[in-house]
Amino acid sequence: MNDSTKPVLPLLPNLSHPVVSRERFAELTGLPIGVIVGFANRGYLPTISIGKYSLINVELLRKRCLDLEFK
Repeated sequence: MNDSTKPVLPLLPNLSHPVVSRERFAELTGLPIGVIVGFANRGYLPTISIGKYSLINVELLRKRCLDLEFK
């Protein structure tokens, strides 16, 4: 593969799960866990509570990003 066929952005690991923990989301995005917790607590990231767990709703975040892109 030569330089012209390399992807411009590095590919993220498979994000096939619709929800992920805050810790896993921090790993995937490369942001510190404190930033993710703050974003989630302020409502910047969509979350869903399942029992005692608060998970980041990746699918809703994707949908919101796509909606903004096409407005």
